[in-house]
Amino acid sequence: MSGQQSTTGSLKSIAPLLRLNPQATISYQAQLRSRLIDAIESGVLTAGSRLPSSRSLSRELGVARNTVMLAYQHLVAEGHLVSRERSGIFVADRKLPDRLFTEAVVGSSEPRPVAEASRHLKQVLPHSSSFRSPPDWQQYLYPFLEGSYDRSLFPVAEWREASRMALGVNEVADWSTDIGEADDEMLIDEIRKKLLPRRGIKAARDEVLITVGEQQALYLISMLFADKGTRAVVEDPGLPEIRELLKLRGAHLDYAPVDDNGLSVEGIPAPCDLLHVSPSRQRPTGVTLSMERRQAILERAQADGFVIIEDDFECEMNYLHKAVPSIYSLDDSGRVIYVASLSKVLAPGVRLGFLVGPPDVIAAARRLRNLTTRRPSPNNQRTAAFFLSLGHYDTMLMRLTKVYEERLIALRDALNHYRPLSIAIPPVAGGTSYWVKGPEGFNAPEFIKKAEASGLLIEPSSAYFADPVAHANMFRLGVTSLPVERIRPGVEQLSRLITEYAASTSGDGAKSTAPVLNGAEILSSLSGRRLLYKTVYGEPCTIDLRDDGTMAGRAGYANEDRDTGRWWVEGDYWGRQWASWAYGEPAEFRVRIDGNQLYWLGEDGAVVDSAIIAAGDEAI
Repeated sequence: MSGQQSTTGSLKSIAPLLRLNPQATISYQAQLRSRLIDAIESGVLTAGSRLPSSRSLSRELGVARNTVMLAYQHLVAEGHLVSRERSGIFVADRKLPDRLFTEAVVGSSEPRPVAEASRHLKQVLPHSSSFRSPPDWQQYLYPFLEGSYDRSLFPVAEWREASRMALGVNEVADWSTDIGEADDEMLIDEIRKKLLPRRGIKAARDEVLITVGEQQALYLISMLFADKGTRAVVEDPGLPEIRELLKLRGAHLDYAPVDDNGLSVEGIPAPCDLLHVSPSRQRPTGVTLSMERRQAILERAQADGFVIIEDDFECEMNYLHKAVPSIYSLDDSGRVIYVASLSKVLAPGVRLGFLVGPPDVIAAARRLRNLTTRRPSPNNQRTAAFFLSLGHYDTMLMRLTKVYEERLIALRDALNHYRPLSIAIPPVAGGTSYWVKGPEGFNAPEFIKKAEASGLLIEPSSAYFADPVAHANMFRLGVTSLPVERIRPGVEQLSRLITEYAASTSGDGAKSTAPVLNGAEILSSLSGRRLLYKTVYGEPCTIDLRDDGTMAGRAGYANEDRDTGRWWVEGDYWGRQWASWAYGEPAEFRVRIDGNQLYWLGEDGAVVDSAIIAAGDEAI
């Protein structure tokens, strides 16, 4: 028969192309179907070509015969193959659009001319200054990255259930036939009923718009509210992307400083037309804007007439303190535009965020969205709606809250225990990261490059500041990317690397030149004394060293964290062991005292920690 190949010829020519990968995440049957389609599309198997029998191909590939039969049946049903009674399986004669090129030109030595279109570009954006995780970050031993998620966190089974429901016959008929601009009503209602009330927000359907993540929401707002005449104020440090979007619109940028209580209201420059603020988890420091400042920002906005963009980043991750209402919920003048997303764990694959604002603003944003991406995938929207309606979202948040709280406390405690150099972290009410400030002169960008070579991934901070050079001693440690059991050893390695780096850059590191006390001097200087100490996260701590060798510690502004232990002098070393603080492990240090300042020294003479010796009636 003309145009056909023999069974033996077909088997010999195509079997190597159909080799299956046992490590692949898809089934052998799906792999075989894909390989056969590739062979047909590439012209290896032409129309009328006879395929090997299911028995012979299964034997050649080392798979069950049923796998091959099912693959053939699927491709026959879809018209790629045709079954001829008593003759076998053949490649169908499909009527596809003509192809002008059947194979690519590879390795051409002819240089391509400069594309004429490139000469007409009106806007060439610089490379983003935002930090990007390396694609193989999961191969590193200690990836302290915020916003990169280890695989254990994604709710695979629950999302698959919601996806199956969204792909039901009736559901597909519902979301696949509507080609308008409207978002999925089921998802809008789930957001209105389940997510917004937690932030104190009541919103009608026409006050909510679904976006392709928070980033599109911020883009739409910048397009609608900023131009060359706009004076926009952003947090410093703050989100690099919002700065770049506003600059793209030609807006004049001013900066408002951030402290441990969030954005400084007094620091908002005037005049101001547009203010971007991240109150729940300040991006990037993680601190929470106080209730007093939220009200003060609204009062200032009312007086000065500016619009507030409330970027409610990580609003669900508040587990160390009571949640604070959103600024949007406190506003009765309609001057706040609220931006949020579904959990960050879902973000990489789902990319769904939402805007809340006055109906006319949402309508304008919808029209603008329709000119660019149109609405986000209706399939994803319906899947997310089922995910919320089935309670999976709440279950996931409860699990993440527990996991993140455990990880963040583990990171805090490890930093407080190892205290590399004189670092400090702000007090946070939750979230997934700590903003770390090193001593003056510490070059974080340079150190981070050296740490990466040792398997430590750390996010630099410079991109978040208006003046990155002035804040080169800061970096961020996140906990979304590594399990709790790797946090302490990771911080231990971080501490060691920082100490080594400081020594290599300063000649002799942080070694003391003052006399080191001997055992008798330590005993007489510290017995019965009270030490005033600061935790790495800024809370006060009092340590009483009693004459009988016991000690008591009280930490926190209400002395809410307490522990007991013992201390001793052995040789010329001061030793201590807490019941639970510092992991309950014994440790010994050399000691020096300058005035009322106590320094604990490591084996190499470097200062590893310090405290103040209380004077007068403050001593016990």
